[in-house]
Amino acid sequence: MKIALVGITGYGGMVLYQMLQGHSHVEQIDLYGHDQDETLSLSEVVPLLGDSEHQVFPYNSETIMKQDDAIFFATSAGVTAKLAGPFIKHHFPVIDLSGDYRLKQSDLYEKWYHKPAARQEDLTGAHYGLTDFNSAKEQTYVANPGCYATATLLGLAPLIQEHLVDVDSIIVDAKSGTSGAGKKLSEMTHFTQVNDNLQLYNVNHHKHIPEIVQQLKQWDRNVKAIQFSTTLLPITRGILSTIYVKALPGINAQQVDDAFHKIYDDDTFVRYTGEKLPTIKQVVGTNYCDLGVLYNDTTHTIMVASVIDNLVKGAGGQAIQNFNQMFDFNDQDGLPTAVILP
Repeated sequence: MKIALVGITGYGGMVLYQMLQGHSHVEQIDLYGHDQDETLSLSEVVPLLGDSEHQVFPYNSETIMKQDDAIFFATSAGVTAKLAGPFIKHHFPVIDLSGDYRLKQSDLYEKWYHKPAARQEDLTGAHYGLTDFNSAKEQTYVANPGCYATATLLGLAPLIQEHLVDVDSIIVDAKSGTSGAGKKLSEMTHFTQVNDNLQLYNVNHHKHIPEIVQQLKQWDRNVKAIQFSTTLLPITRGILSTIYVKALPGINAQQVDDAFHKIYDDDTFVRYTGEKLPTIKQVVGTNYCDLGVLYNDTTHTIMVASVIDNLVKGAGGQAIQNFNQMFDFNDQDGLPTAVILP
């Protein structure tokens, strides 16, 4: 297949590009810059990728639909809402890593993203690609979930789907490496501010909150809201989402353990580790989500520790999973499973 990739300059786009190069069904990758006026060499646009012979072309939807079979958007919020219309009109396969089509309500998008929303009918028709639960098979527009949303939803799914917890008691303490903040310069991500420091940010205001709640409501309509905090870690990659929730009366540790086994024992990319709590290091560079669970029978509190690589399972890796589901390829094709050591 010939694949178009728009947005090679961001961290997510770079990692996605590298993974697509290892996919057995991808014979050609055409790179496009949505804000370019002329063709540039990839080594000029992204020096980190070395002396590649690839070129990055000015974006043109007609050219893409003529010469490519599918398109990935690895662009910032607000871009695909402006660019995706022709692809949607022609039912051309799109996998969108931005947040522009994740939310089903236009007013909700504008409230959380502070940008104009895509057309309501297009938001309604987009598929929310949480691959471990929502298959992209026979879909044409896939909204790839956010990184915090992926880690948090995978940690909560067995508890919510099996109705084991008080849905009004969900508290999430999520922490991410600096690559999650993107390449844009800011005082918060300056080395002297990040190093030897922890920083809370966007507490209860993070853009991934509404998509988390939206999906939780699909599993249990009684979910109303969650308490959600985000912390910036002095590391490059990885997310640890620590989730606390109260068990319903009569629920014990064995029932919780059984629920996680039931949901994930046959899942290729989610590894349930029981009471052995996972660390970020054990998933960096891979498409795995590792989940550990502790049940406090004194406070009747369930704690879930969910770890992912925010650039793989939280972005490009899940995008390739959606690609594999969309075209009925092997679910592991193109996806890394070897952790980056040390």
